[in-house]
Amino acid sequence: MERLRTMPVAHLRALAVLAGGALGSLARAGTAEAFPTRSGEWPWATFAVNLVGALILGWVTTRLTEMTAPTRYVRFLLGTGFCGAFTTFSTFQVETLRLAKDGHAGVAAGYAVASLAAGMLLVVAATIVARRRRYG
Repeated sequence: MERLRTMPVAHLRALAVLAGGALGSLARAGTAEAFPTRSGEWPWATFAVNLVGALILGWVTTRLTEMTAPTRYVRFLLGTGFCGAFTTFSTFQVETLRLAKDGHAGVAAGYAVASLAAGMLLVVAATIVARRRRYG
C-alpha cells in the first residue's frame, strides 16, 4: 500500500484505466458470449453494451463534472477504462457493414439509427437524472 502512495499520479491514473478496462472488456465479452448473433439478426449484445455504456458515461460524466469534488481516478476508472473497453464502436461498425453486405440493408440501417438515437437519448436521460439528484 505504501508503494501506491509514492507512485506518480500519472501511473495511478494508468492503473485505474487498466483496472477499469479489464472489467469492461470482461463484461463485454461475457455479454457477447451470452447473446451470440446469427447472420442477418439484430446484434443485441453490441446494441446492449453500447447503450449501457452511454448511460453510465452520461451519468458518470455529469456527476464528476458538476456535482462531486474532483477525484483523481474515478473518471479514468469508469469513463476511460470501463466504458472505453465495455463499449465498442468497431464491432458496431463491422456488424452494420456485415448486415448490409449480407443483404439485410434495412436491418443495418435500423441498427445504425437505433444505436445512435438510443445512445443519445440515454446520455441525455442519465444527465437529467444525475442533475435532479443534485438540484431537485
